Amino acid sequence: MSASEATLDLPRLLDTAGSILDRAVDRFVDGQGAPSAVHKGGTDFATQIDLDLERSIGAELADRTQIPVHGEEFGGADVVDGPVWVLDPIDGTFNYSAGMPLTGILLGLVVDGEATLGLTWLPLVGRRYAAHADGPLLIDGEAVSPPPDIPLEEAAIAFGPFNARSGGPYPGARRADLLREVSTRAARIRMTGSTGVDMAFTAAGVFGGAVAFGRHPWDNAAGAALVRAAGGVATDIAGEPWTVASPSLVAGAPRVHAGLMQVIGETIGEWSP
Repeated sequence: MSASEATLDLPRLLDTAGSILDRAVDRFVDGQGAPSAVHKGGTDFATQIDLDLERSIGAELADRTQIPVHGEEFGGADVVDGPVWVLDPIDGTFNYSAGMPLTGILLGLVVDGEATLGLTWLPLVGRRYAAHADGPLLIDGEAVSPPPDIPLEEAAIAFGPFNARSGGPYPGARRADLLREVSTRAARIRMTGSTGVDMAFTAAGVFGGAVAFGRHPWDNAAGAALVRAAGGVATDIAGEPWTVASPSLVAGAPRVHAGLMQVIGETIGEWSP
């Protein structure tokens, strides 16, 4: 634990943040199926519920914890220096708008760029995942033991959605190559459309591991904290420990994570954006 983390009362902050998310659940559930309100390009969009929840959750967090907030829709405090909340009011917005229940609220606390505390609330499936550094993973408020450290060959792996024709730092064609190879090594491949779901399920042992190509800290911070609290490993695709500056997230139980990194190395090599 860093000196900055040591000055924070993490159990109290976890309880406070959880109570704030609990109060947002009814609004989240009532808004399921909401249409696009802000178009972000391609099939990416935000609903009015995204905007309303970010305003209300962010304001209460800042007021009750005196820690600034950075949200997906409105931005905010610098995520690199000091403690800051990172908030995604609706992760898996396409799922949410389409009526698919694999969607939730993601909230992470990062301290000097490190994932220190995470909460993933999945109101439509009735699950709450929470943890802070050096603490156990909590599911619906109850501490759970770390999942079994199984090999990649016995694990289900969550893989982030993509367009095989897309470009960018992780081109779609190379992602397809990696997906094809992982599918020959792992027991199953799953694509939920929600990084938050993928990482929470990985922390809980539903999935053995997950690969996410996005770089946004509001998508990844909560999940990285949950996976680590459950005894897992969270890095980027290059194998460097995850921070808010990381361009991607690969997470899993230790043996699964090691297996994924081996497949990435054999299939992609040094794949750095």
